[in-house]
Amino acid sequence: MHAIFIPVNSDNAKYVLREFAERPLPNGHMRELVLPTDSGKVVGLSGVRRCGKTFLFFEAMRQLLARGVPRHRVLYLNFEDDRLHPIAATELDMVLRCQRELFPDARTGRLYLFLDEVQSAPGWQRWVRRLHDTEDISIFVTGSSSEVLTRDLSTAMRGRSITLDVFPLSFREFLAFRGIAVRDHDAASENELRGALTEYLRWGGFPEVVVAAPELRPLILDEYASLMLWRDLVERHAIRSENVMRALLRHCFRNTATLLSLTKLHRDLTSLGVDASKNTVYDYCAMLEESGLINLLPIHDASLRRQARNPRKLHVIDPGLATAFAARAERDLGRKLETVVFLQCRRRSRLWHYDLDDHEIDLCDAEGTTFVNSCWSLVDASTLEREAAAMDFARSSLPGANGVLLYHDALADIESRLPDTRPAWRWLLDQPGSSLAANRLSP
Repeated sequence: MHAIFIPVNSDNAKYVLREFAERPLPNGHMRELVLPTDSGKVVGLSGVRRCGKTFLFFEAMRQLLARGVPRHRVLYLNFEDDRLHPIAATELDMVLRCQRELFPDARTGRLYLFLDEVQSAPGWQRWVRRLHDTEDISIFVTGSSSEVLTRDLSTAMRGRSITLDVFPLSFREFLAFRGIAVRDHDAASENELRGALTEYLRWGGFPEVVVAAPELRPLILDEYASLMLWRDLVERHAIRSENVMRALLRHCFRNTATLLSLTKLHRDLTSLGVDASKNTVYDYCAMLEESGLINLLPIHDASLRRQARNPRKLHVIDPGLATAFAARAERDLGRKLETVVFLQCRRRSRLWHYDLDDHEIDLCDAEGTTFVNSCWSLVDASTLEREAAAMDFARSSLPGANGVLLYHDALADIESRLPDTRPAWRWLLDQPGSSLAANRLSP
């Protein structure tokens, strides 16, 4: 049976447009990523649900209004609004006509069009391209699938777009949202920051979770996990084996910062009674990566064949989501720290690898000029010896590279005993925020 398509009513569209034009913009905290509002490009924001893309829209709108842009020249459409869903490509022009009927002054002069969750409006790509080419209009779009949004924009816009990756809050943003001040050379402040980092690793950086009451955080994360499973995976890809995807998602978020071998993963799922072929597991992992929920790092090797033969290093998009799939929030803080370090590096650059021989390099850039290792505690003598050997391995494998070993707990004289070590909280604070250079200009 085919689904019945009900056209969007123009009266509904007018209600949506007037409601937005007359209500105050929601308040929010400033983020480190700032949208370019006059780039001459269609600007895309990609990132998982609830990471803050819509509030970046609202902040850009506030900037426009502060510059004197009239409110009726700023349009916002959320295509998951039930009054606009589903909407066909042929109806998109109707929305602009409704805006100009409601606000005649919008018929001339530049418009600023913000389109939220565009994947829910099939055919949006050609419409956006035509508007960009024929109208005096600046266009901004968001999508919950990083690779899909980038591919769609690149294909349709042909050099007329940029796509910016939006992540959950960084540690610096987490502190700002919590109102935690950073005071230099203050022991009490340092202790507070160490405690804040532990909280950040436990509950992650989704804005709503960060500001929620402690008893609500696990409930919100559970809701997010279910929403992402159904809307971004099962429904979007028409997945039939929902139990397989659920098991795969649970495995990934319980095992962040570990090596992922698809052959071993298939065996493990089979031993748990999950009936799935190896090809299905491979395809579902690709869907998870395309959705932005996981990152799979290749081994550092010039040979693409050897990269393909070796396991990938798995990192999830937020340590808080790992809490939704684990029995205890404090589980595996060391692995969560490694994932947070990766995410901070990923905000600045896209291409990262790991390396492995007798020892492991947690993270190195594609050029081999930078490497980062992390360890939760450097108090134990055997751990200290192991991490020192890993740093020696990194220096020999990547001659001339700048490297650092990050820790949460260590002996008081650790930096004299083991060079190139730093407290993780201090390193995270010192790193630059989101960079446009780490994002993508469509070819």
